[in-house]
Amino acid sequence: MHCAIQNAEVLDGAHLMQILWQDGTESFYPAVWLRDNCQCPDCYLHSAKARKLVVEALDVNIGIKGLTFDRKRVHITWPNEHCSDFEADWLKKRCFSQQAREKFQRELFLPECQYWGSELQLPTLDFEDVLRNDKDAHTWLSSLKKVGIVRLTGASDKRGEVLKLGKRIGFLYLTFYGHTWHVQDKIDANNVAYTTGKLSFHTDYPALHHPPGVQLLHCIKQTVTGGDSEIVDGFNVCRKLKEKNPRAFQILSSTFVDFTDIGVDYCDFSVQSKHKIIELDDKGQVVRINFNNATRDTIFDVPVEKVQPFYTALKEFVDLMNCKESKFTFKMNPGDVITFDNWRLLHGRQSYEAGTDISRHLEGAYADWDVVMSRLRILRKSVQNSD
Repeated sequence: MHCAIQNAEVLDGAHLMQILWQDGTESFYPAVWLRDNCQCPDCYLHSAKARKLVVEALDVNIGIKGLTFDRKRVHITWPNEHCSDFEADWLKKRCFSQQAREKFQRELFLPECQYWGSELQLPTLDFEDVLRNDKDAHTWLSSLKKVGIVRLTGASDKRGEVLKLGKRIGFLYLTFYGHTWHVQDKIDANNVAYTTGKLSFHTDYPALHHPPGVQLLHCIKQTVTGGDSEIVDGFNVCRKLKEKNPRAFQILSSTFVDFTDIGVDYCDFSVQSKHKIIELDDKGQVVRINFNNATRDTIFDVPVEKVQPFYTALKEFVDLMNCKESKFTFKMNPGDVITFDNWRLLHGRQSYEAGTDISRHLEGAYADWDVVMSRLRILRKSVQNSD
């Protein structure tokens, strides 16, 4: 950033520091925040990048006793003679203006969202390039965050490829279905995905209170007829629903729905959760879709008069997903891996005919968004440093 300080002074009875930057902007920093974030070895463990100073030792009414500065840093003396030094770039990055805060939050969380419908141009990269090259891996994860789905081609038609992707980002998300799981026709299936029937649009695992953020599906074997994959941008559908029927949007974003999953796989399980189908943040932005009709419980914890309006709203939401302008249909080939945002996309499958042999086989796995975003930030830094 390379910012230069033109002037620094203490205001508000020593409780506020003002910096005038050489680019003409100004920043204000409360004294209590500066003391809390002292970077000296007594207050900050640099090897862990973690604060050592505890709140119990913090005087929340502290004032600045002395202040000196040059172009690159400020030096603060506190009433007990403790000293703190702050670099200009470090301070500028943490400016409290709304514009600066929004810029830093965008850098941290990469909120840009590219909406799409049936016109989607599916982002596609080479599987081996993603494993071997940081630039390709960065493109993979940044596109996954922005678009919500990326297809990787050129993997083998053997089991274990999703494990390689898990290692590439860090580690996979273990669930009751195992570290990885296999989507194929099974006798006495413990999940509707393990049949040959049509799968309607859904997100995976809303029966968990923290559903997996990213899904990875590797095609090992594909049926000749049927079995096509269908996806829809849930965030885009929510946007359309809110415009078309604000009442339906309000119902689905405020009504808690019960989900359940009971069975045996990696171990025996009896899972229950409650989610709003459309989950909003404190600013009213959609942050997650929680919907799987198969695991939506028969128990519905709402007053009886709210049942009919809920179903009416849900039907409208699902109808919007299924309109031809919303959904994108494609067929996975052996060696393809699709990676997608399970909090944003809803996915489904067309039915296919059962035979004497297994005709369609996918290996799947989950990853947590925290793990994926961690790797994306590290890759971004690596790519920037190599340019």
